[in-house]
Amino acid sequence: MTRDRENFWVFGYGSLMWHPDFPFEQAECALVRGYHRALCALSSRYRGTLEKPGLVVGMDRGGACLGRAYRIAPRRIEEVTAYLHARELKSGVYQARHVDIVTRTGERVRAYTFVVCRDSPLYTGKIAFDRQVELVLQGHGERGTSLEYLANTVAHLEGMSIPCEALRAVLEQAQQVYRDRGNERPFRRQPHLE
Repeated sequence: MTRDRENFWVFGYGSLMWHPDFPFEQAECALVRGYHRALCALSSRYRGTLEKPGLVVGMDRGGACLGRAYRIAPRRIEEVTAYLHARELKSGVYQARHVDIVTRTGERVRAYTFVVCRDSPLYTGKIAFDRQVELVLQGHGERGTSLEYLANTVAHLEGMSIPCEALRAVLEQAQQVYRDRGNERPFRRQPHLE
């Protein structure tokens, strides 16, 4: 899978930042160029259903993306990649890629990540703000709501001092509509990784 088994990294930009659920030796902020984070992927399993999909982030072409990189122990590479394939590739909205990243410490390494597949019927491309809010509010799947997912993603981005104004705007509008409908606390917050 990679030539450098002693320096195998995984790059996360959405739920992998706050719920990696795999063993790693090191985690730190990192930058990938050539892709950006966007609310552009429908979730029909974890954060929605086929009938009422939720909206989650994907890493789409163009720009740059700050996220969290995880260094994986050589003895765990197969285990971690098998887990990630089962988690990220099942719906067909993501495809695995090796990308160049720069860690916060300045180290330049290759990382394994998942980018959005533009040919997937679950890829939304750029959609109107109100439609994003609607999809975030309607999604409820195996792992919870799309609103919880977005709230945790924004909280962790902000906790890492990563700008996320567009995601924050969708979240705030979705939370306001949620409260206007008579609901209370809209999500469970995941603890920050240190």
